[in-house]
Amino acid sequence: ALLEMEENQITLDNLEKGVDNPAFSSTEEKICYEECDGPCGESKEESRGKWKGRFSSYCRKALQPVSKAKRFCKAHAKVLTRVIQGLLGVAYLCYFIAACWLNFQRALALVIMTAVVVFFFCWSLFKKHCGAKVLLLLRPIWKCFQKFWPWLKWLLCVAHLVGLTVWLALDNSRSPEQFISLAGFCVLVLFLFACSKHHSAVSWRAVFLGLALEFLFGLLVLRTTIGVQAFQWLGDQIQFFLGYTTAGSSFVFGNTLITEVFAFQTLPIVVFFSCVMSILYYLGIMQWLIVKISWLLQVSMGTTPVETLSVAGNIFVGQTEAPLLIRPYLADMTRSEIHAVMTGGFSTIAGSVMGAYISFGIDAASLIAASVMAAPCALAMSKLVYPEVEESKFKDKASIRLSSGEEQNILEAASNGAATSVGLVANIAANLIAFLAVLEFINAALRWFGEMVDIEGLSFQVICSYVLMPVAFLMGADWADSPLVAELLGIKIFLNEFVAYQQLAQYKKNRLSGLEEWDGSRKQWISERAESIATFALCGFANLSSIGIMLGGLTSMVPQRKSDLASTVLRALLTGICVSMLNACLAGFLHVPTELGDCVTTLSTTNFSSTSYTMYTCCKQLFASSVLENGTLSFTGAWAGVAESVLCLTQCCEHYNHTSC
Repeated sequence: ALLEMEENQITLDNLEKGVDNPAFSSTEEKICYEECDGPCGESKEESRGKWKGRFSSYCRKALQPVSKAKRFCKAHAKVLTRVIQGLLGVAYLCYFIAACWLNFQRALALVIMTAVVVFFFCWSLFKKHCGAKVLLLLRPIWKCFQKFWPWLKWLLCVAHLVGLTVWLALDNSRSPEQFISLAGFCVLVLFLFACSKHHSAVSWRAVFLGLALEFLFGLLVLRTTIGVQAFQWLGDQIQFFLGYTTAGSSFVFGNTLITEVFAFQTLPIVVFFSCVMSILYYLGIMQWLIVKISWLLQVSMGTTPVETLSVAGNIFVGQTEAPLLIRPYLADMTRSEIHAVMTGGFSTIAGSVMGAYISFGIDAASLIAASVMAAPCALAMSKLVYPEVEESKFKDKASIRLSSGEEQNILEAASNGAATSVGLVANIAANLIAFLAVLEFINAALRWFGEMVDIEGLSFQVICSYVLMPVAFLMGADWADSPLVAELLGIKIFLNEFVAYQQLAQYKKNRLSGLEEWDGSRKQWISERAESIATFALCGFANLSSIGIMLGGLTSMVPQRKSDLASTVLRALLTGICVSMLNACLAGFLHVPTELGDCVTTLSTTNFSSTSYTMYTCCKQLFASSVLENGTLSFTGAWAGVAESVLCLTQCCEHYNHTSC
């Protein structure tokens, strides 16, 4: 019996294969089974259960290859991943070569994107495998550099400052009015220093380097050919990308509504952009960008990681979403760091509403540049207005971890992004209805009070145009354009930037359609330079209604810091307003006017059935060059001796009024 039990012992192999173990059966049971043609005393339910057990055993045998394959994949996961990545890489390489071979000009965007990805991929590999060795080799050079750095940095700063000053003075000598913007920049910085909480504790390194980063980025975007073309291309691609919103909105609302009704034309863009941003967050692309930008700001300006991460996040997301990146650290942040977080929120706009402003017709490249330039400027001015006087707990870079979303897959991320935007869309629509209605009521009340003392046309916009007119002029707007720019500033500060951008878009539309600059005593549009200044000045959430949004969002995250938040928010709002104005001053100082071109050729080949800004400026040039003496009409300048001069003048007079007509 002992030998028989040893032969029939339980084995893992038998269990795994699903074979009935003979160790559980006895000789008596076998005999009983044979005599009764089944188990003795077994009921139907027990028999059915036994058949189910046998069925599950057969299923396990059938699925055995699948389980083996699963175990193999787990055991060789790394190798299989590399093989798949290699195959995908080879496939993309073949596709890339084919695209370049067929039409390199068409594939230029693909080449640029591929080069950027390959560069950062190679850089990460280099840091991983060779970074420590290179740092070890460069340590003697670094020590020598640190030894001479105290006096070398001042020499470099003075050399760059002198060179930049001479270049800008020579470059702007033909447009001396642009130096007004530079004077306005200095006045705003001095004003913020006068409002500083602790004058003696200001970190001038953070202030000067932050302003230097803002200035260098503005120089790159607004003055260099590569920067202008790159951001113009980026803006065009974003406009093209936002055009895909029409596919969804036209299916839901119909083509008529999305072309005629503002709510169905613009607000769906917010939904689409929010969905895309959520997908980018899920993929980790946004976190990567935010970390890189915050690293640059932190290393150059010496700010702490938490405040820098939040301000860098504000370039892409809104004033309440960016603090979520550092939510675990908000409770332990100093008042200066909280002020920096608030200032960053007030100084920038969210990517979702940026899409809506672009749909108005606002220049996309200017909006992108304004958002990026606002990040270093917001940090610098925050440290000027509310310097650090406490000991921060977050000086160690390794102690900060960037939070990510909780979505399980890309479809959930897209769905959550679209669902989250519903509240934002409803908030925008409700605010527009409320603020425009309130504005109309205020204007009606002001008109009524004005008529009591024989003042015609008194309105909120008129008051703002007079009160803020010096500020608009200091930012660089012409004196004639300053009332309209000041009006836009007042709408942005006291109502919101959405309404202000709508009005700016109307001015731009009037200019591009070639309307007369003046309709009686009313100016119908502003100059191209004033448009650029206004675009930068309005780019920020710094308005009175945002105080409640900011306090509500941060208080829900750290209710124990409610008193600190309330005592800081007004100072942060003032700083945010000034940051947008500083960006506008730089835009006015670095603005390059668009060249008009050859008006003789333009008007000679123009179809005068409709007007445009180019036609308007060329007609103005033609009016200025016409001379009427003793009943004889003659032309000077480029129009002298041109046979079509009289014909072009006649056609211009059909659209515009002038004494020459």
